[in-house]
Amino acid sequence: MTTTKNQTDIRIAGAPISWGVCEVPGWGHQIAPARVLTEMRDAGLTATEVGPEGFLPADPNELAATLDEVGLTSVGGFAPVLLHDADHDPVPGIAPLLDAFVASRAEVIVLAAVTGTDGYDSRPELDENQWNTLLRNLDRLAQAAADRGIRAVLHPHVGTMVEQRDEVYRVLDGSAIGLCLDTGHLLIGGTDPLDLVTSHASRITHAHLKDVDAALAARVQSGELTYTEAVASGMYTPLGTGDVDIERVVLGLLDAGFDGWFVLEQDTILTAEPTDAGPVIDVIASVAYLREVVKARVPSTV
Repeated sequence: MTTTKNQTDIRIAGAPISWGVCEVPGWGHQIAPARVLTEMRDAGLTATEVGPEGFLPADPNELAATLDEVGLTSVGGFAPVLLHDADHDPVPGIAPLLDAFVASRAEVIVLAAVTGTDGYDSRPELDENQWNTLLRNLDRLAQAAADRGIRAVLHPHVGTMVEQRDEVYRVLDGSAIGLCLDTGHLLIGGTDPLDLVTSHASRITHAHLKDVDAALAARVQSGELTYTEAVASGMYTPLGTGDVDIERVVLGLLDAGFDGWFVLEQDTILTAEPTDAGPVIDVIASVAYLREVVKARVPSTV
C-alpha cells in the first residue's frame, strides 16, 4: 500500500511582498523587516524568501542571525535578471546571491526575465535571436546554480519577457530549467495554473500561491489597468476567496510528488504603515486555508 503526502509533509513559507515589500521603485510604503518577520512567524510560518535586495542583510551570517532571532529560515529568493541581451552575461551577476544562499543554507533562486526597465507595466517584443539568447541563458543560470547546490527556477511574471501562455510553453520546450508555479501571474498572463500542473508537473519545483480576483485580472489583460494599479485595487485575495482553483492546484502538485516550497505570496501595495493588524490578516487566512486543504484530503491508496 502506498500513501500520498499528508499535511505534515508540505513546506509553507512566506514572502515579504505579502507585506508590500517590493523591489520596484515607488511601489508603496515599505514595512520594516522586524515587523514583517515577526508577523510572519506569528502567522505560523517557519521560512521566508528573502525579499528585494537591501531588505534583509546581504551578509550570510548576519542574514542567518536575523532570521534565527525570529525562528525563521531562508528558502532563497527572487532574482530579476536580464536574459535576452546578447551583450550582457547574467551569470556573474547572480554569483554573490548564490554565495549568500549557499552560506545561509537556502535552496532556491527564483529568476524573472526582466525587460531591462523598471517596473512591470510594459515590455518589448523579442525577436528570434533574443529568444534564443534568453533560453540559452536560462540553462546557463540553472547550471551555475546547480554547481553551487542551488535549484534555479524561472518565474513567469506579468511585465517580464515570460508572461503569456505561449512564452511559458516556449521556455518549457526550449530549456531544461524548472518552473516556479505562480498561480496569480500565470492566470493573468493567460495560462491556467491547473492545466500546467496537469501537463508539466515534473517541471514545477517551486510554487508561489496567490488567489486572484479574475475581474481585475481581466482589466490588466485588456490594458484597462496596469499591473500596479490592479494590485493596489486588491487583485490578490486570501487563498480560497478568489477565482483560482487553489485546492486542485495544491493537491495536483502533491499527487505528482511535489516536495518543494509552497510560498504564500500575495502582492500588496501600502500607502502608509498599517496602524491595525494590516496585511498579516490575509496571510493568516491563507495559511489556515492551505493547511485545511491538505488536512481534509483523503490519502490515495493502491
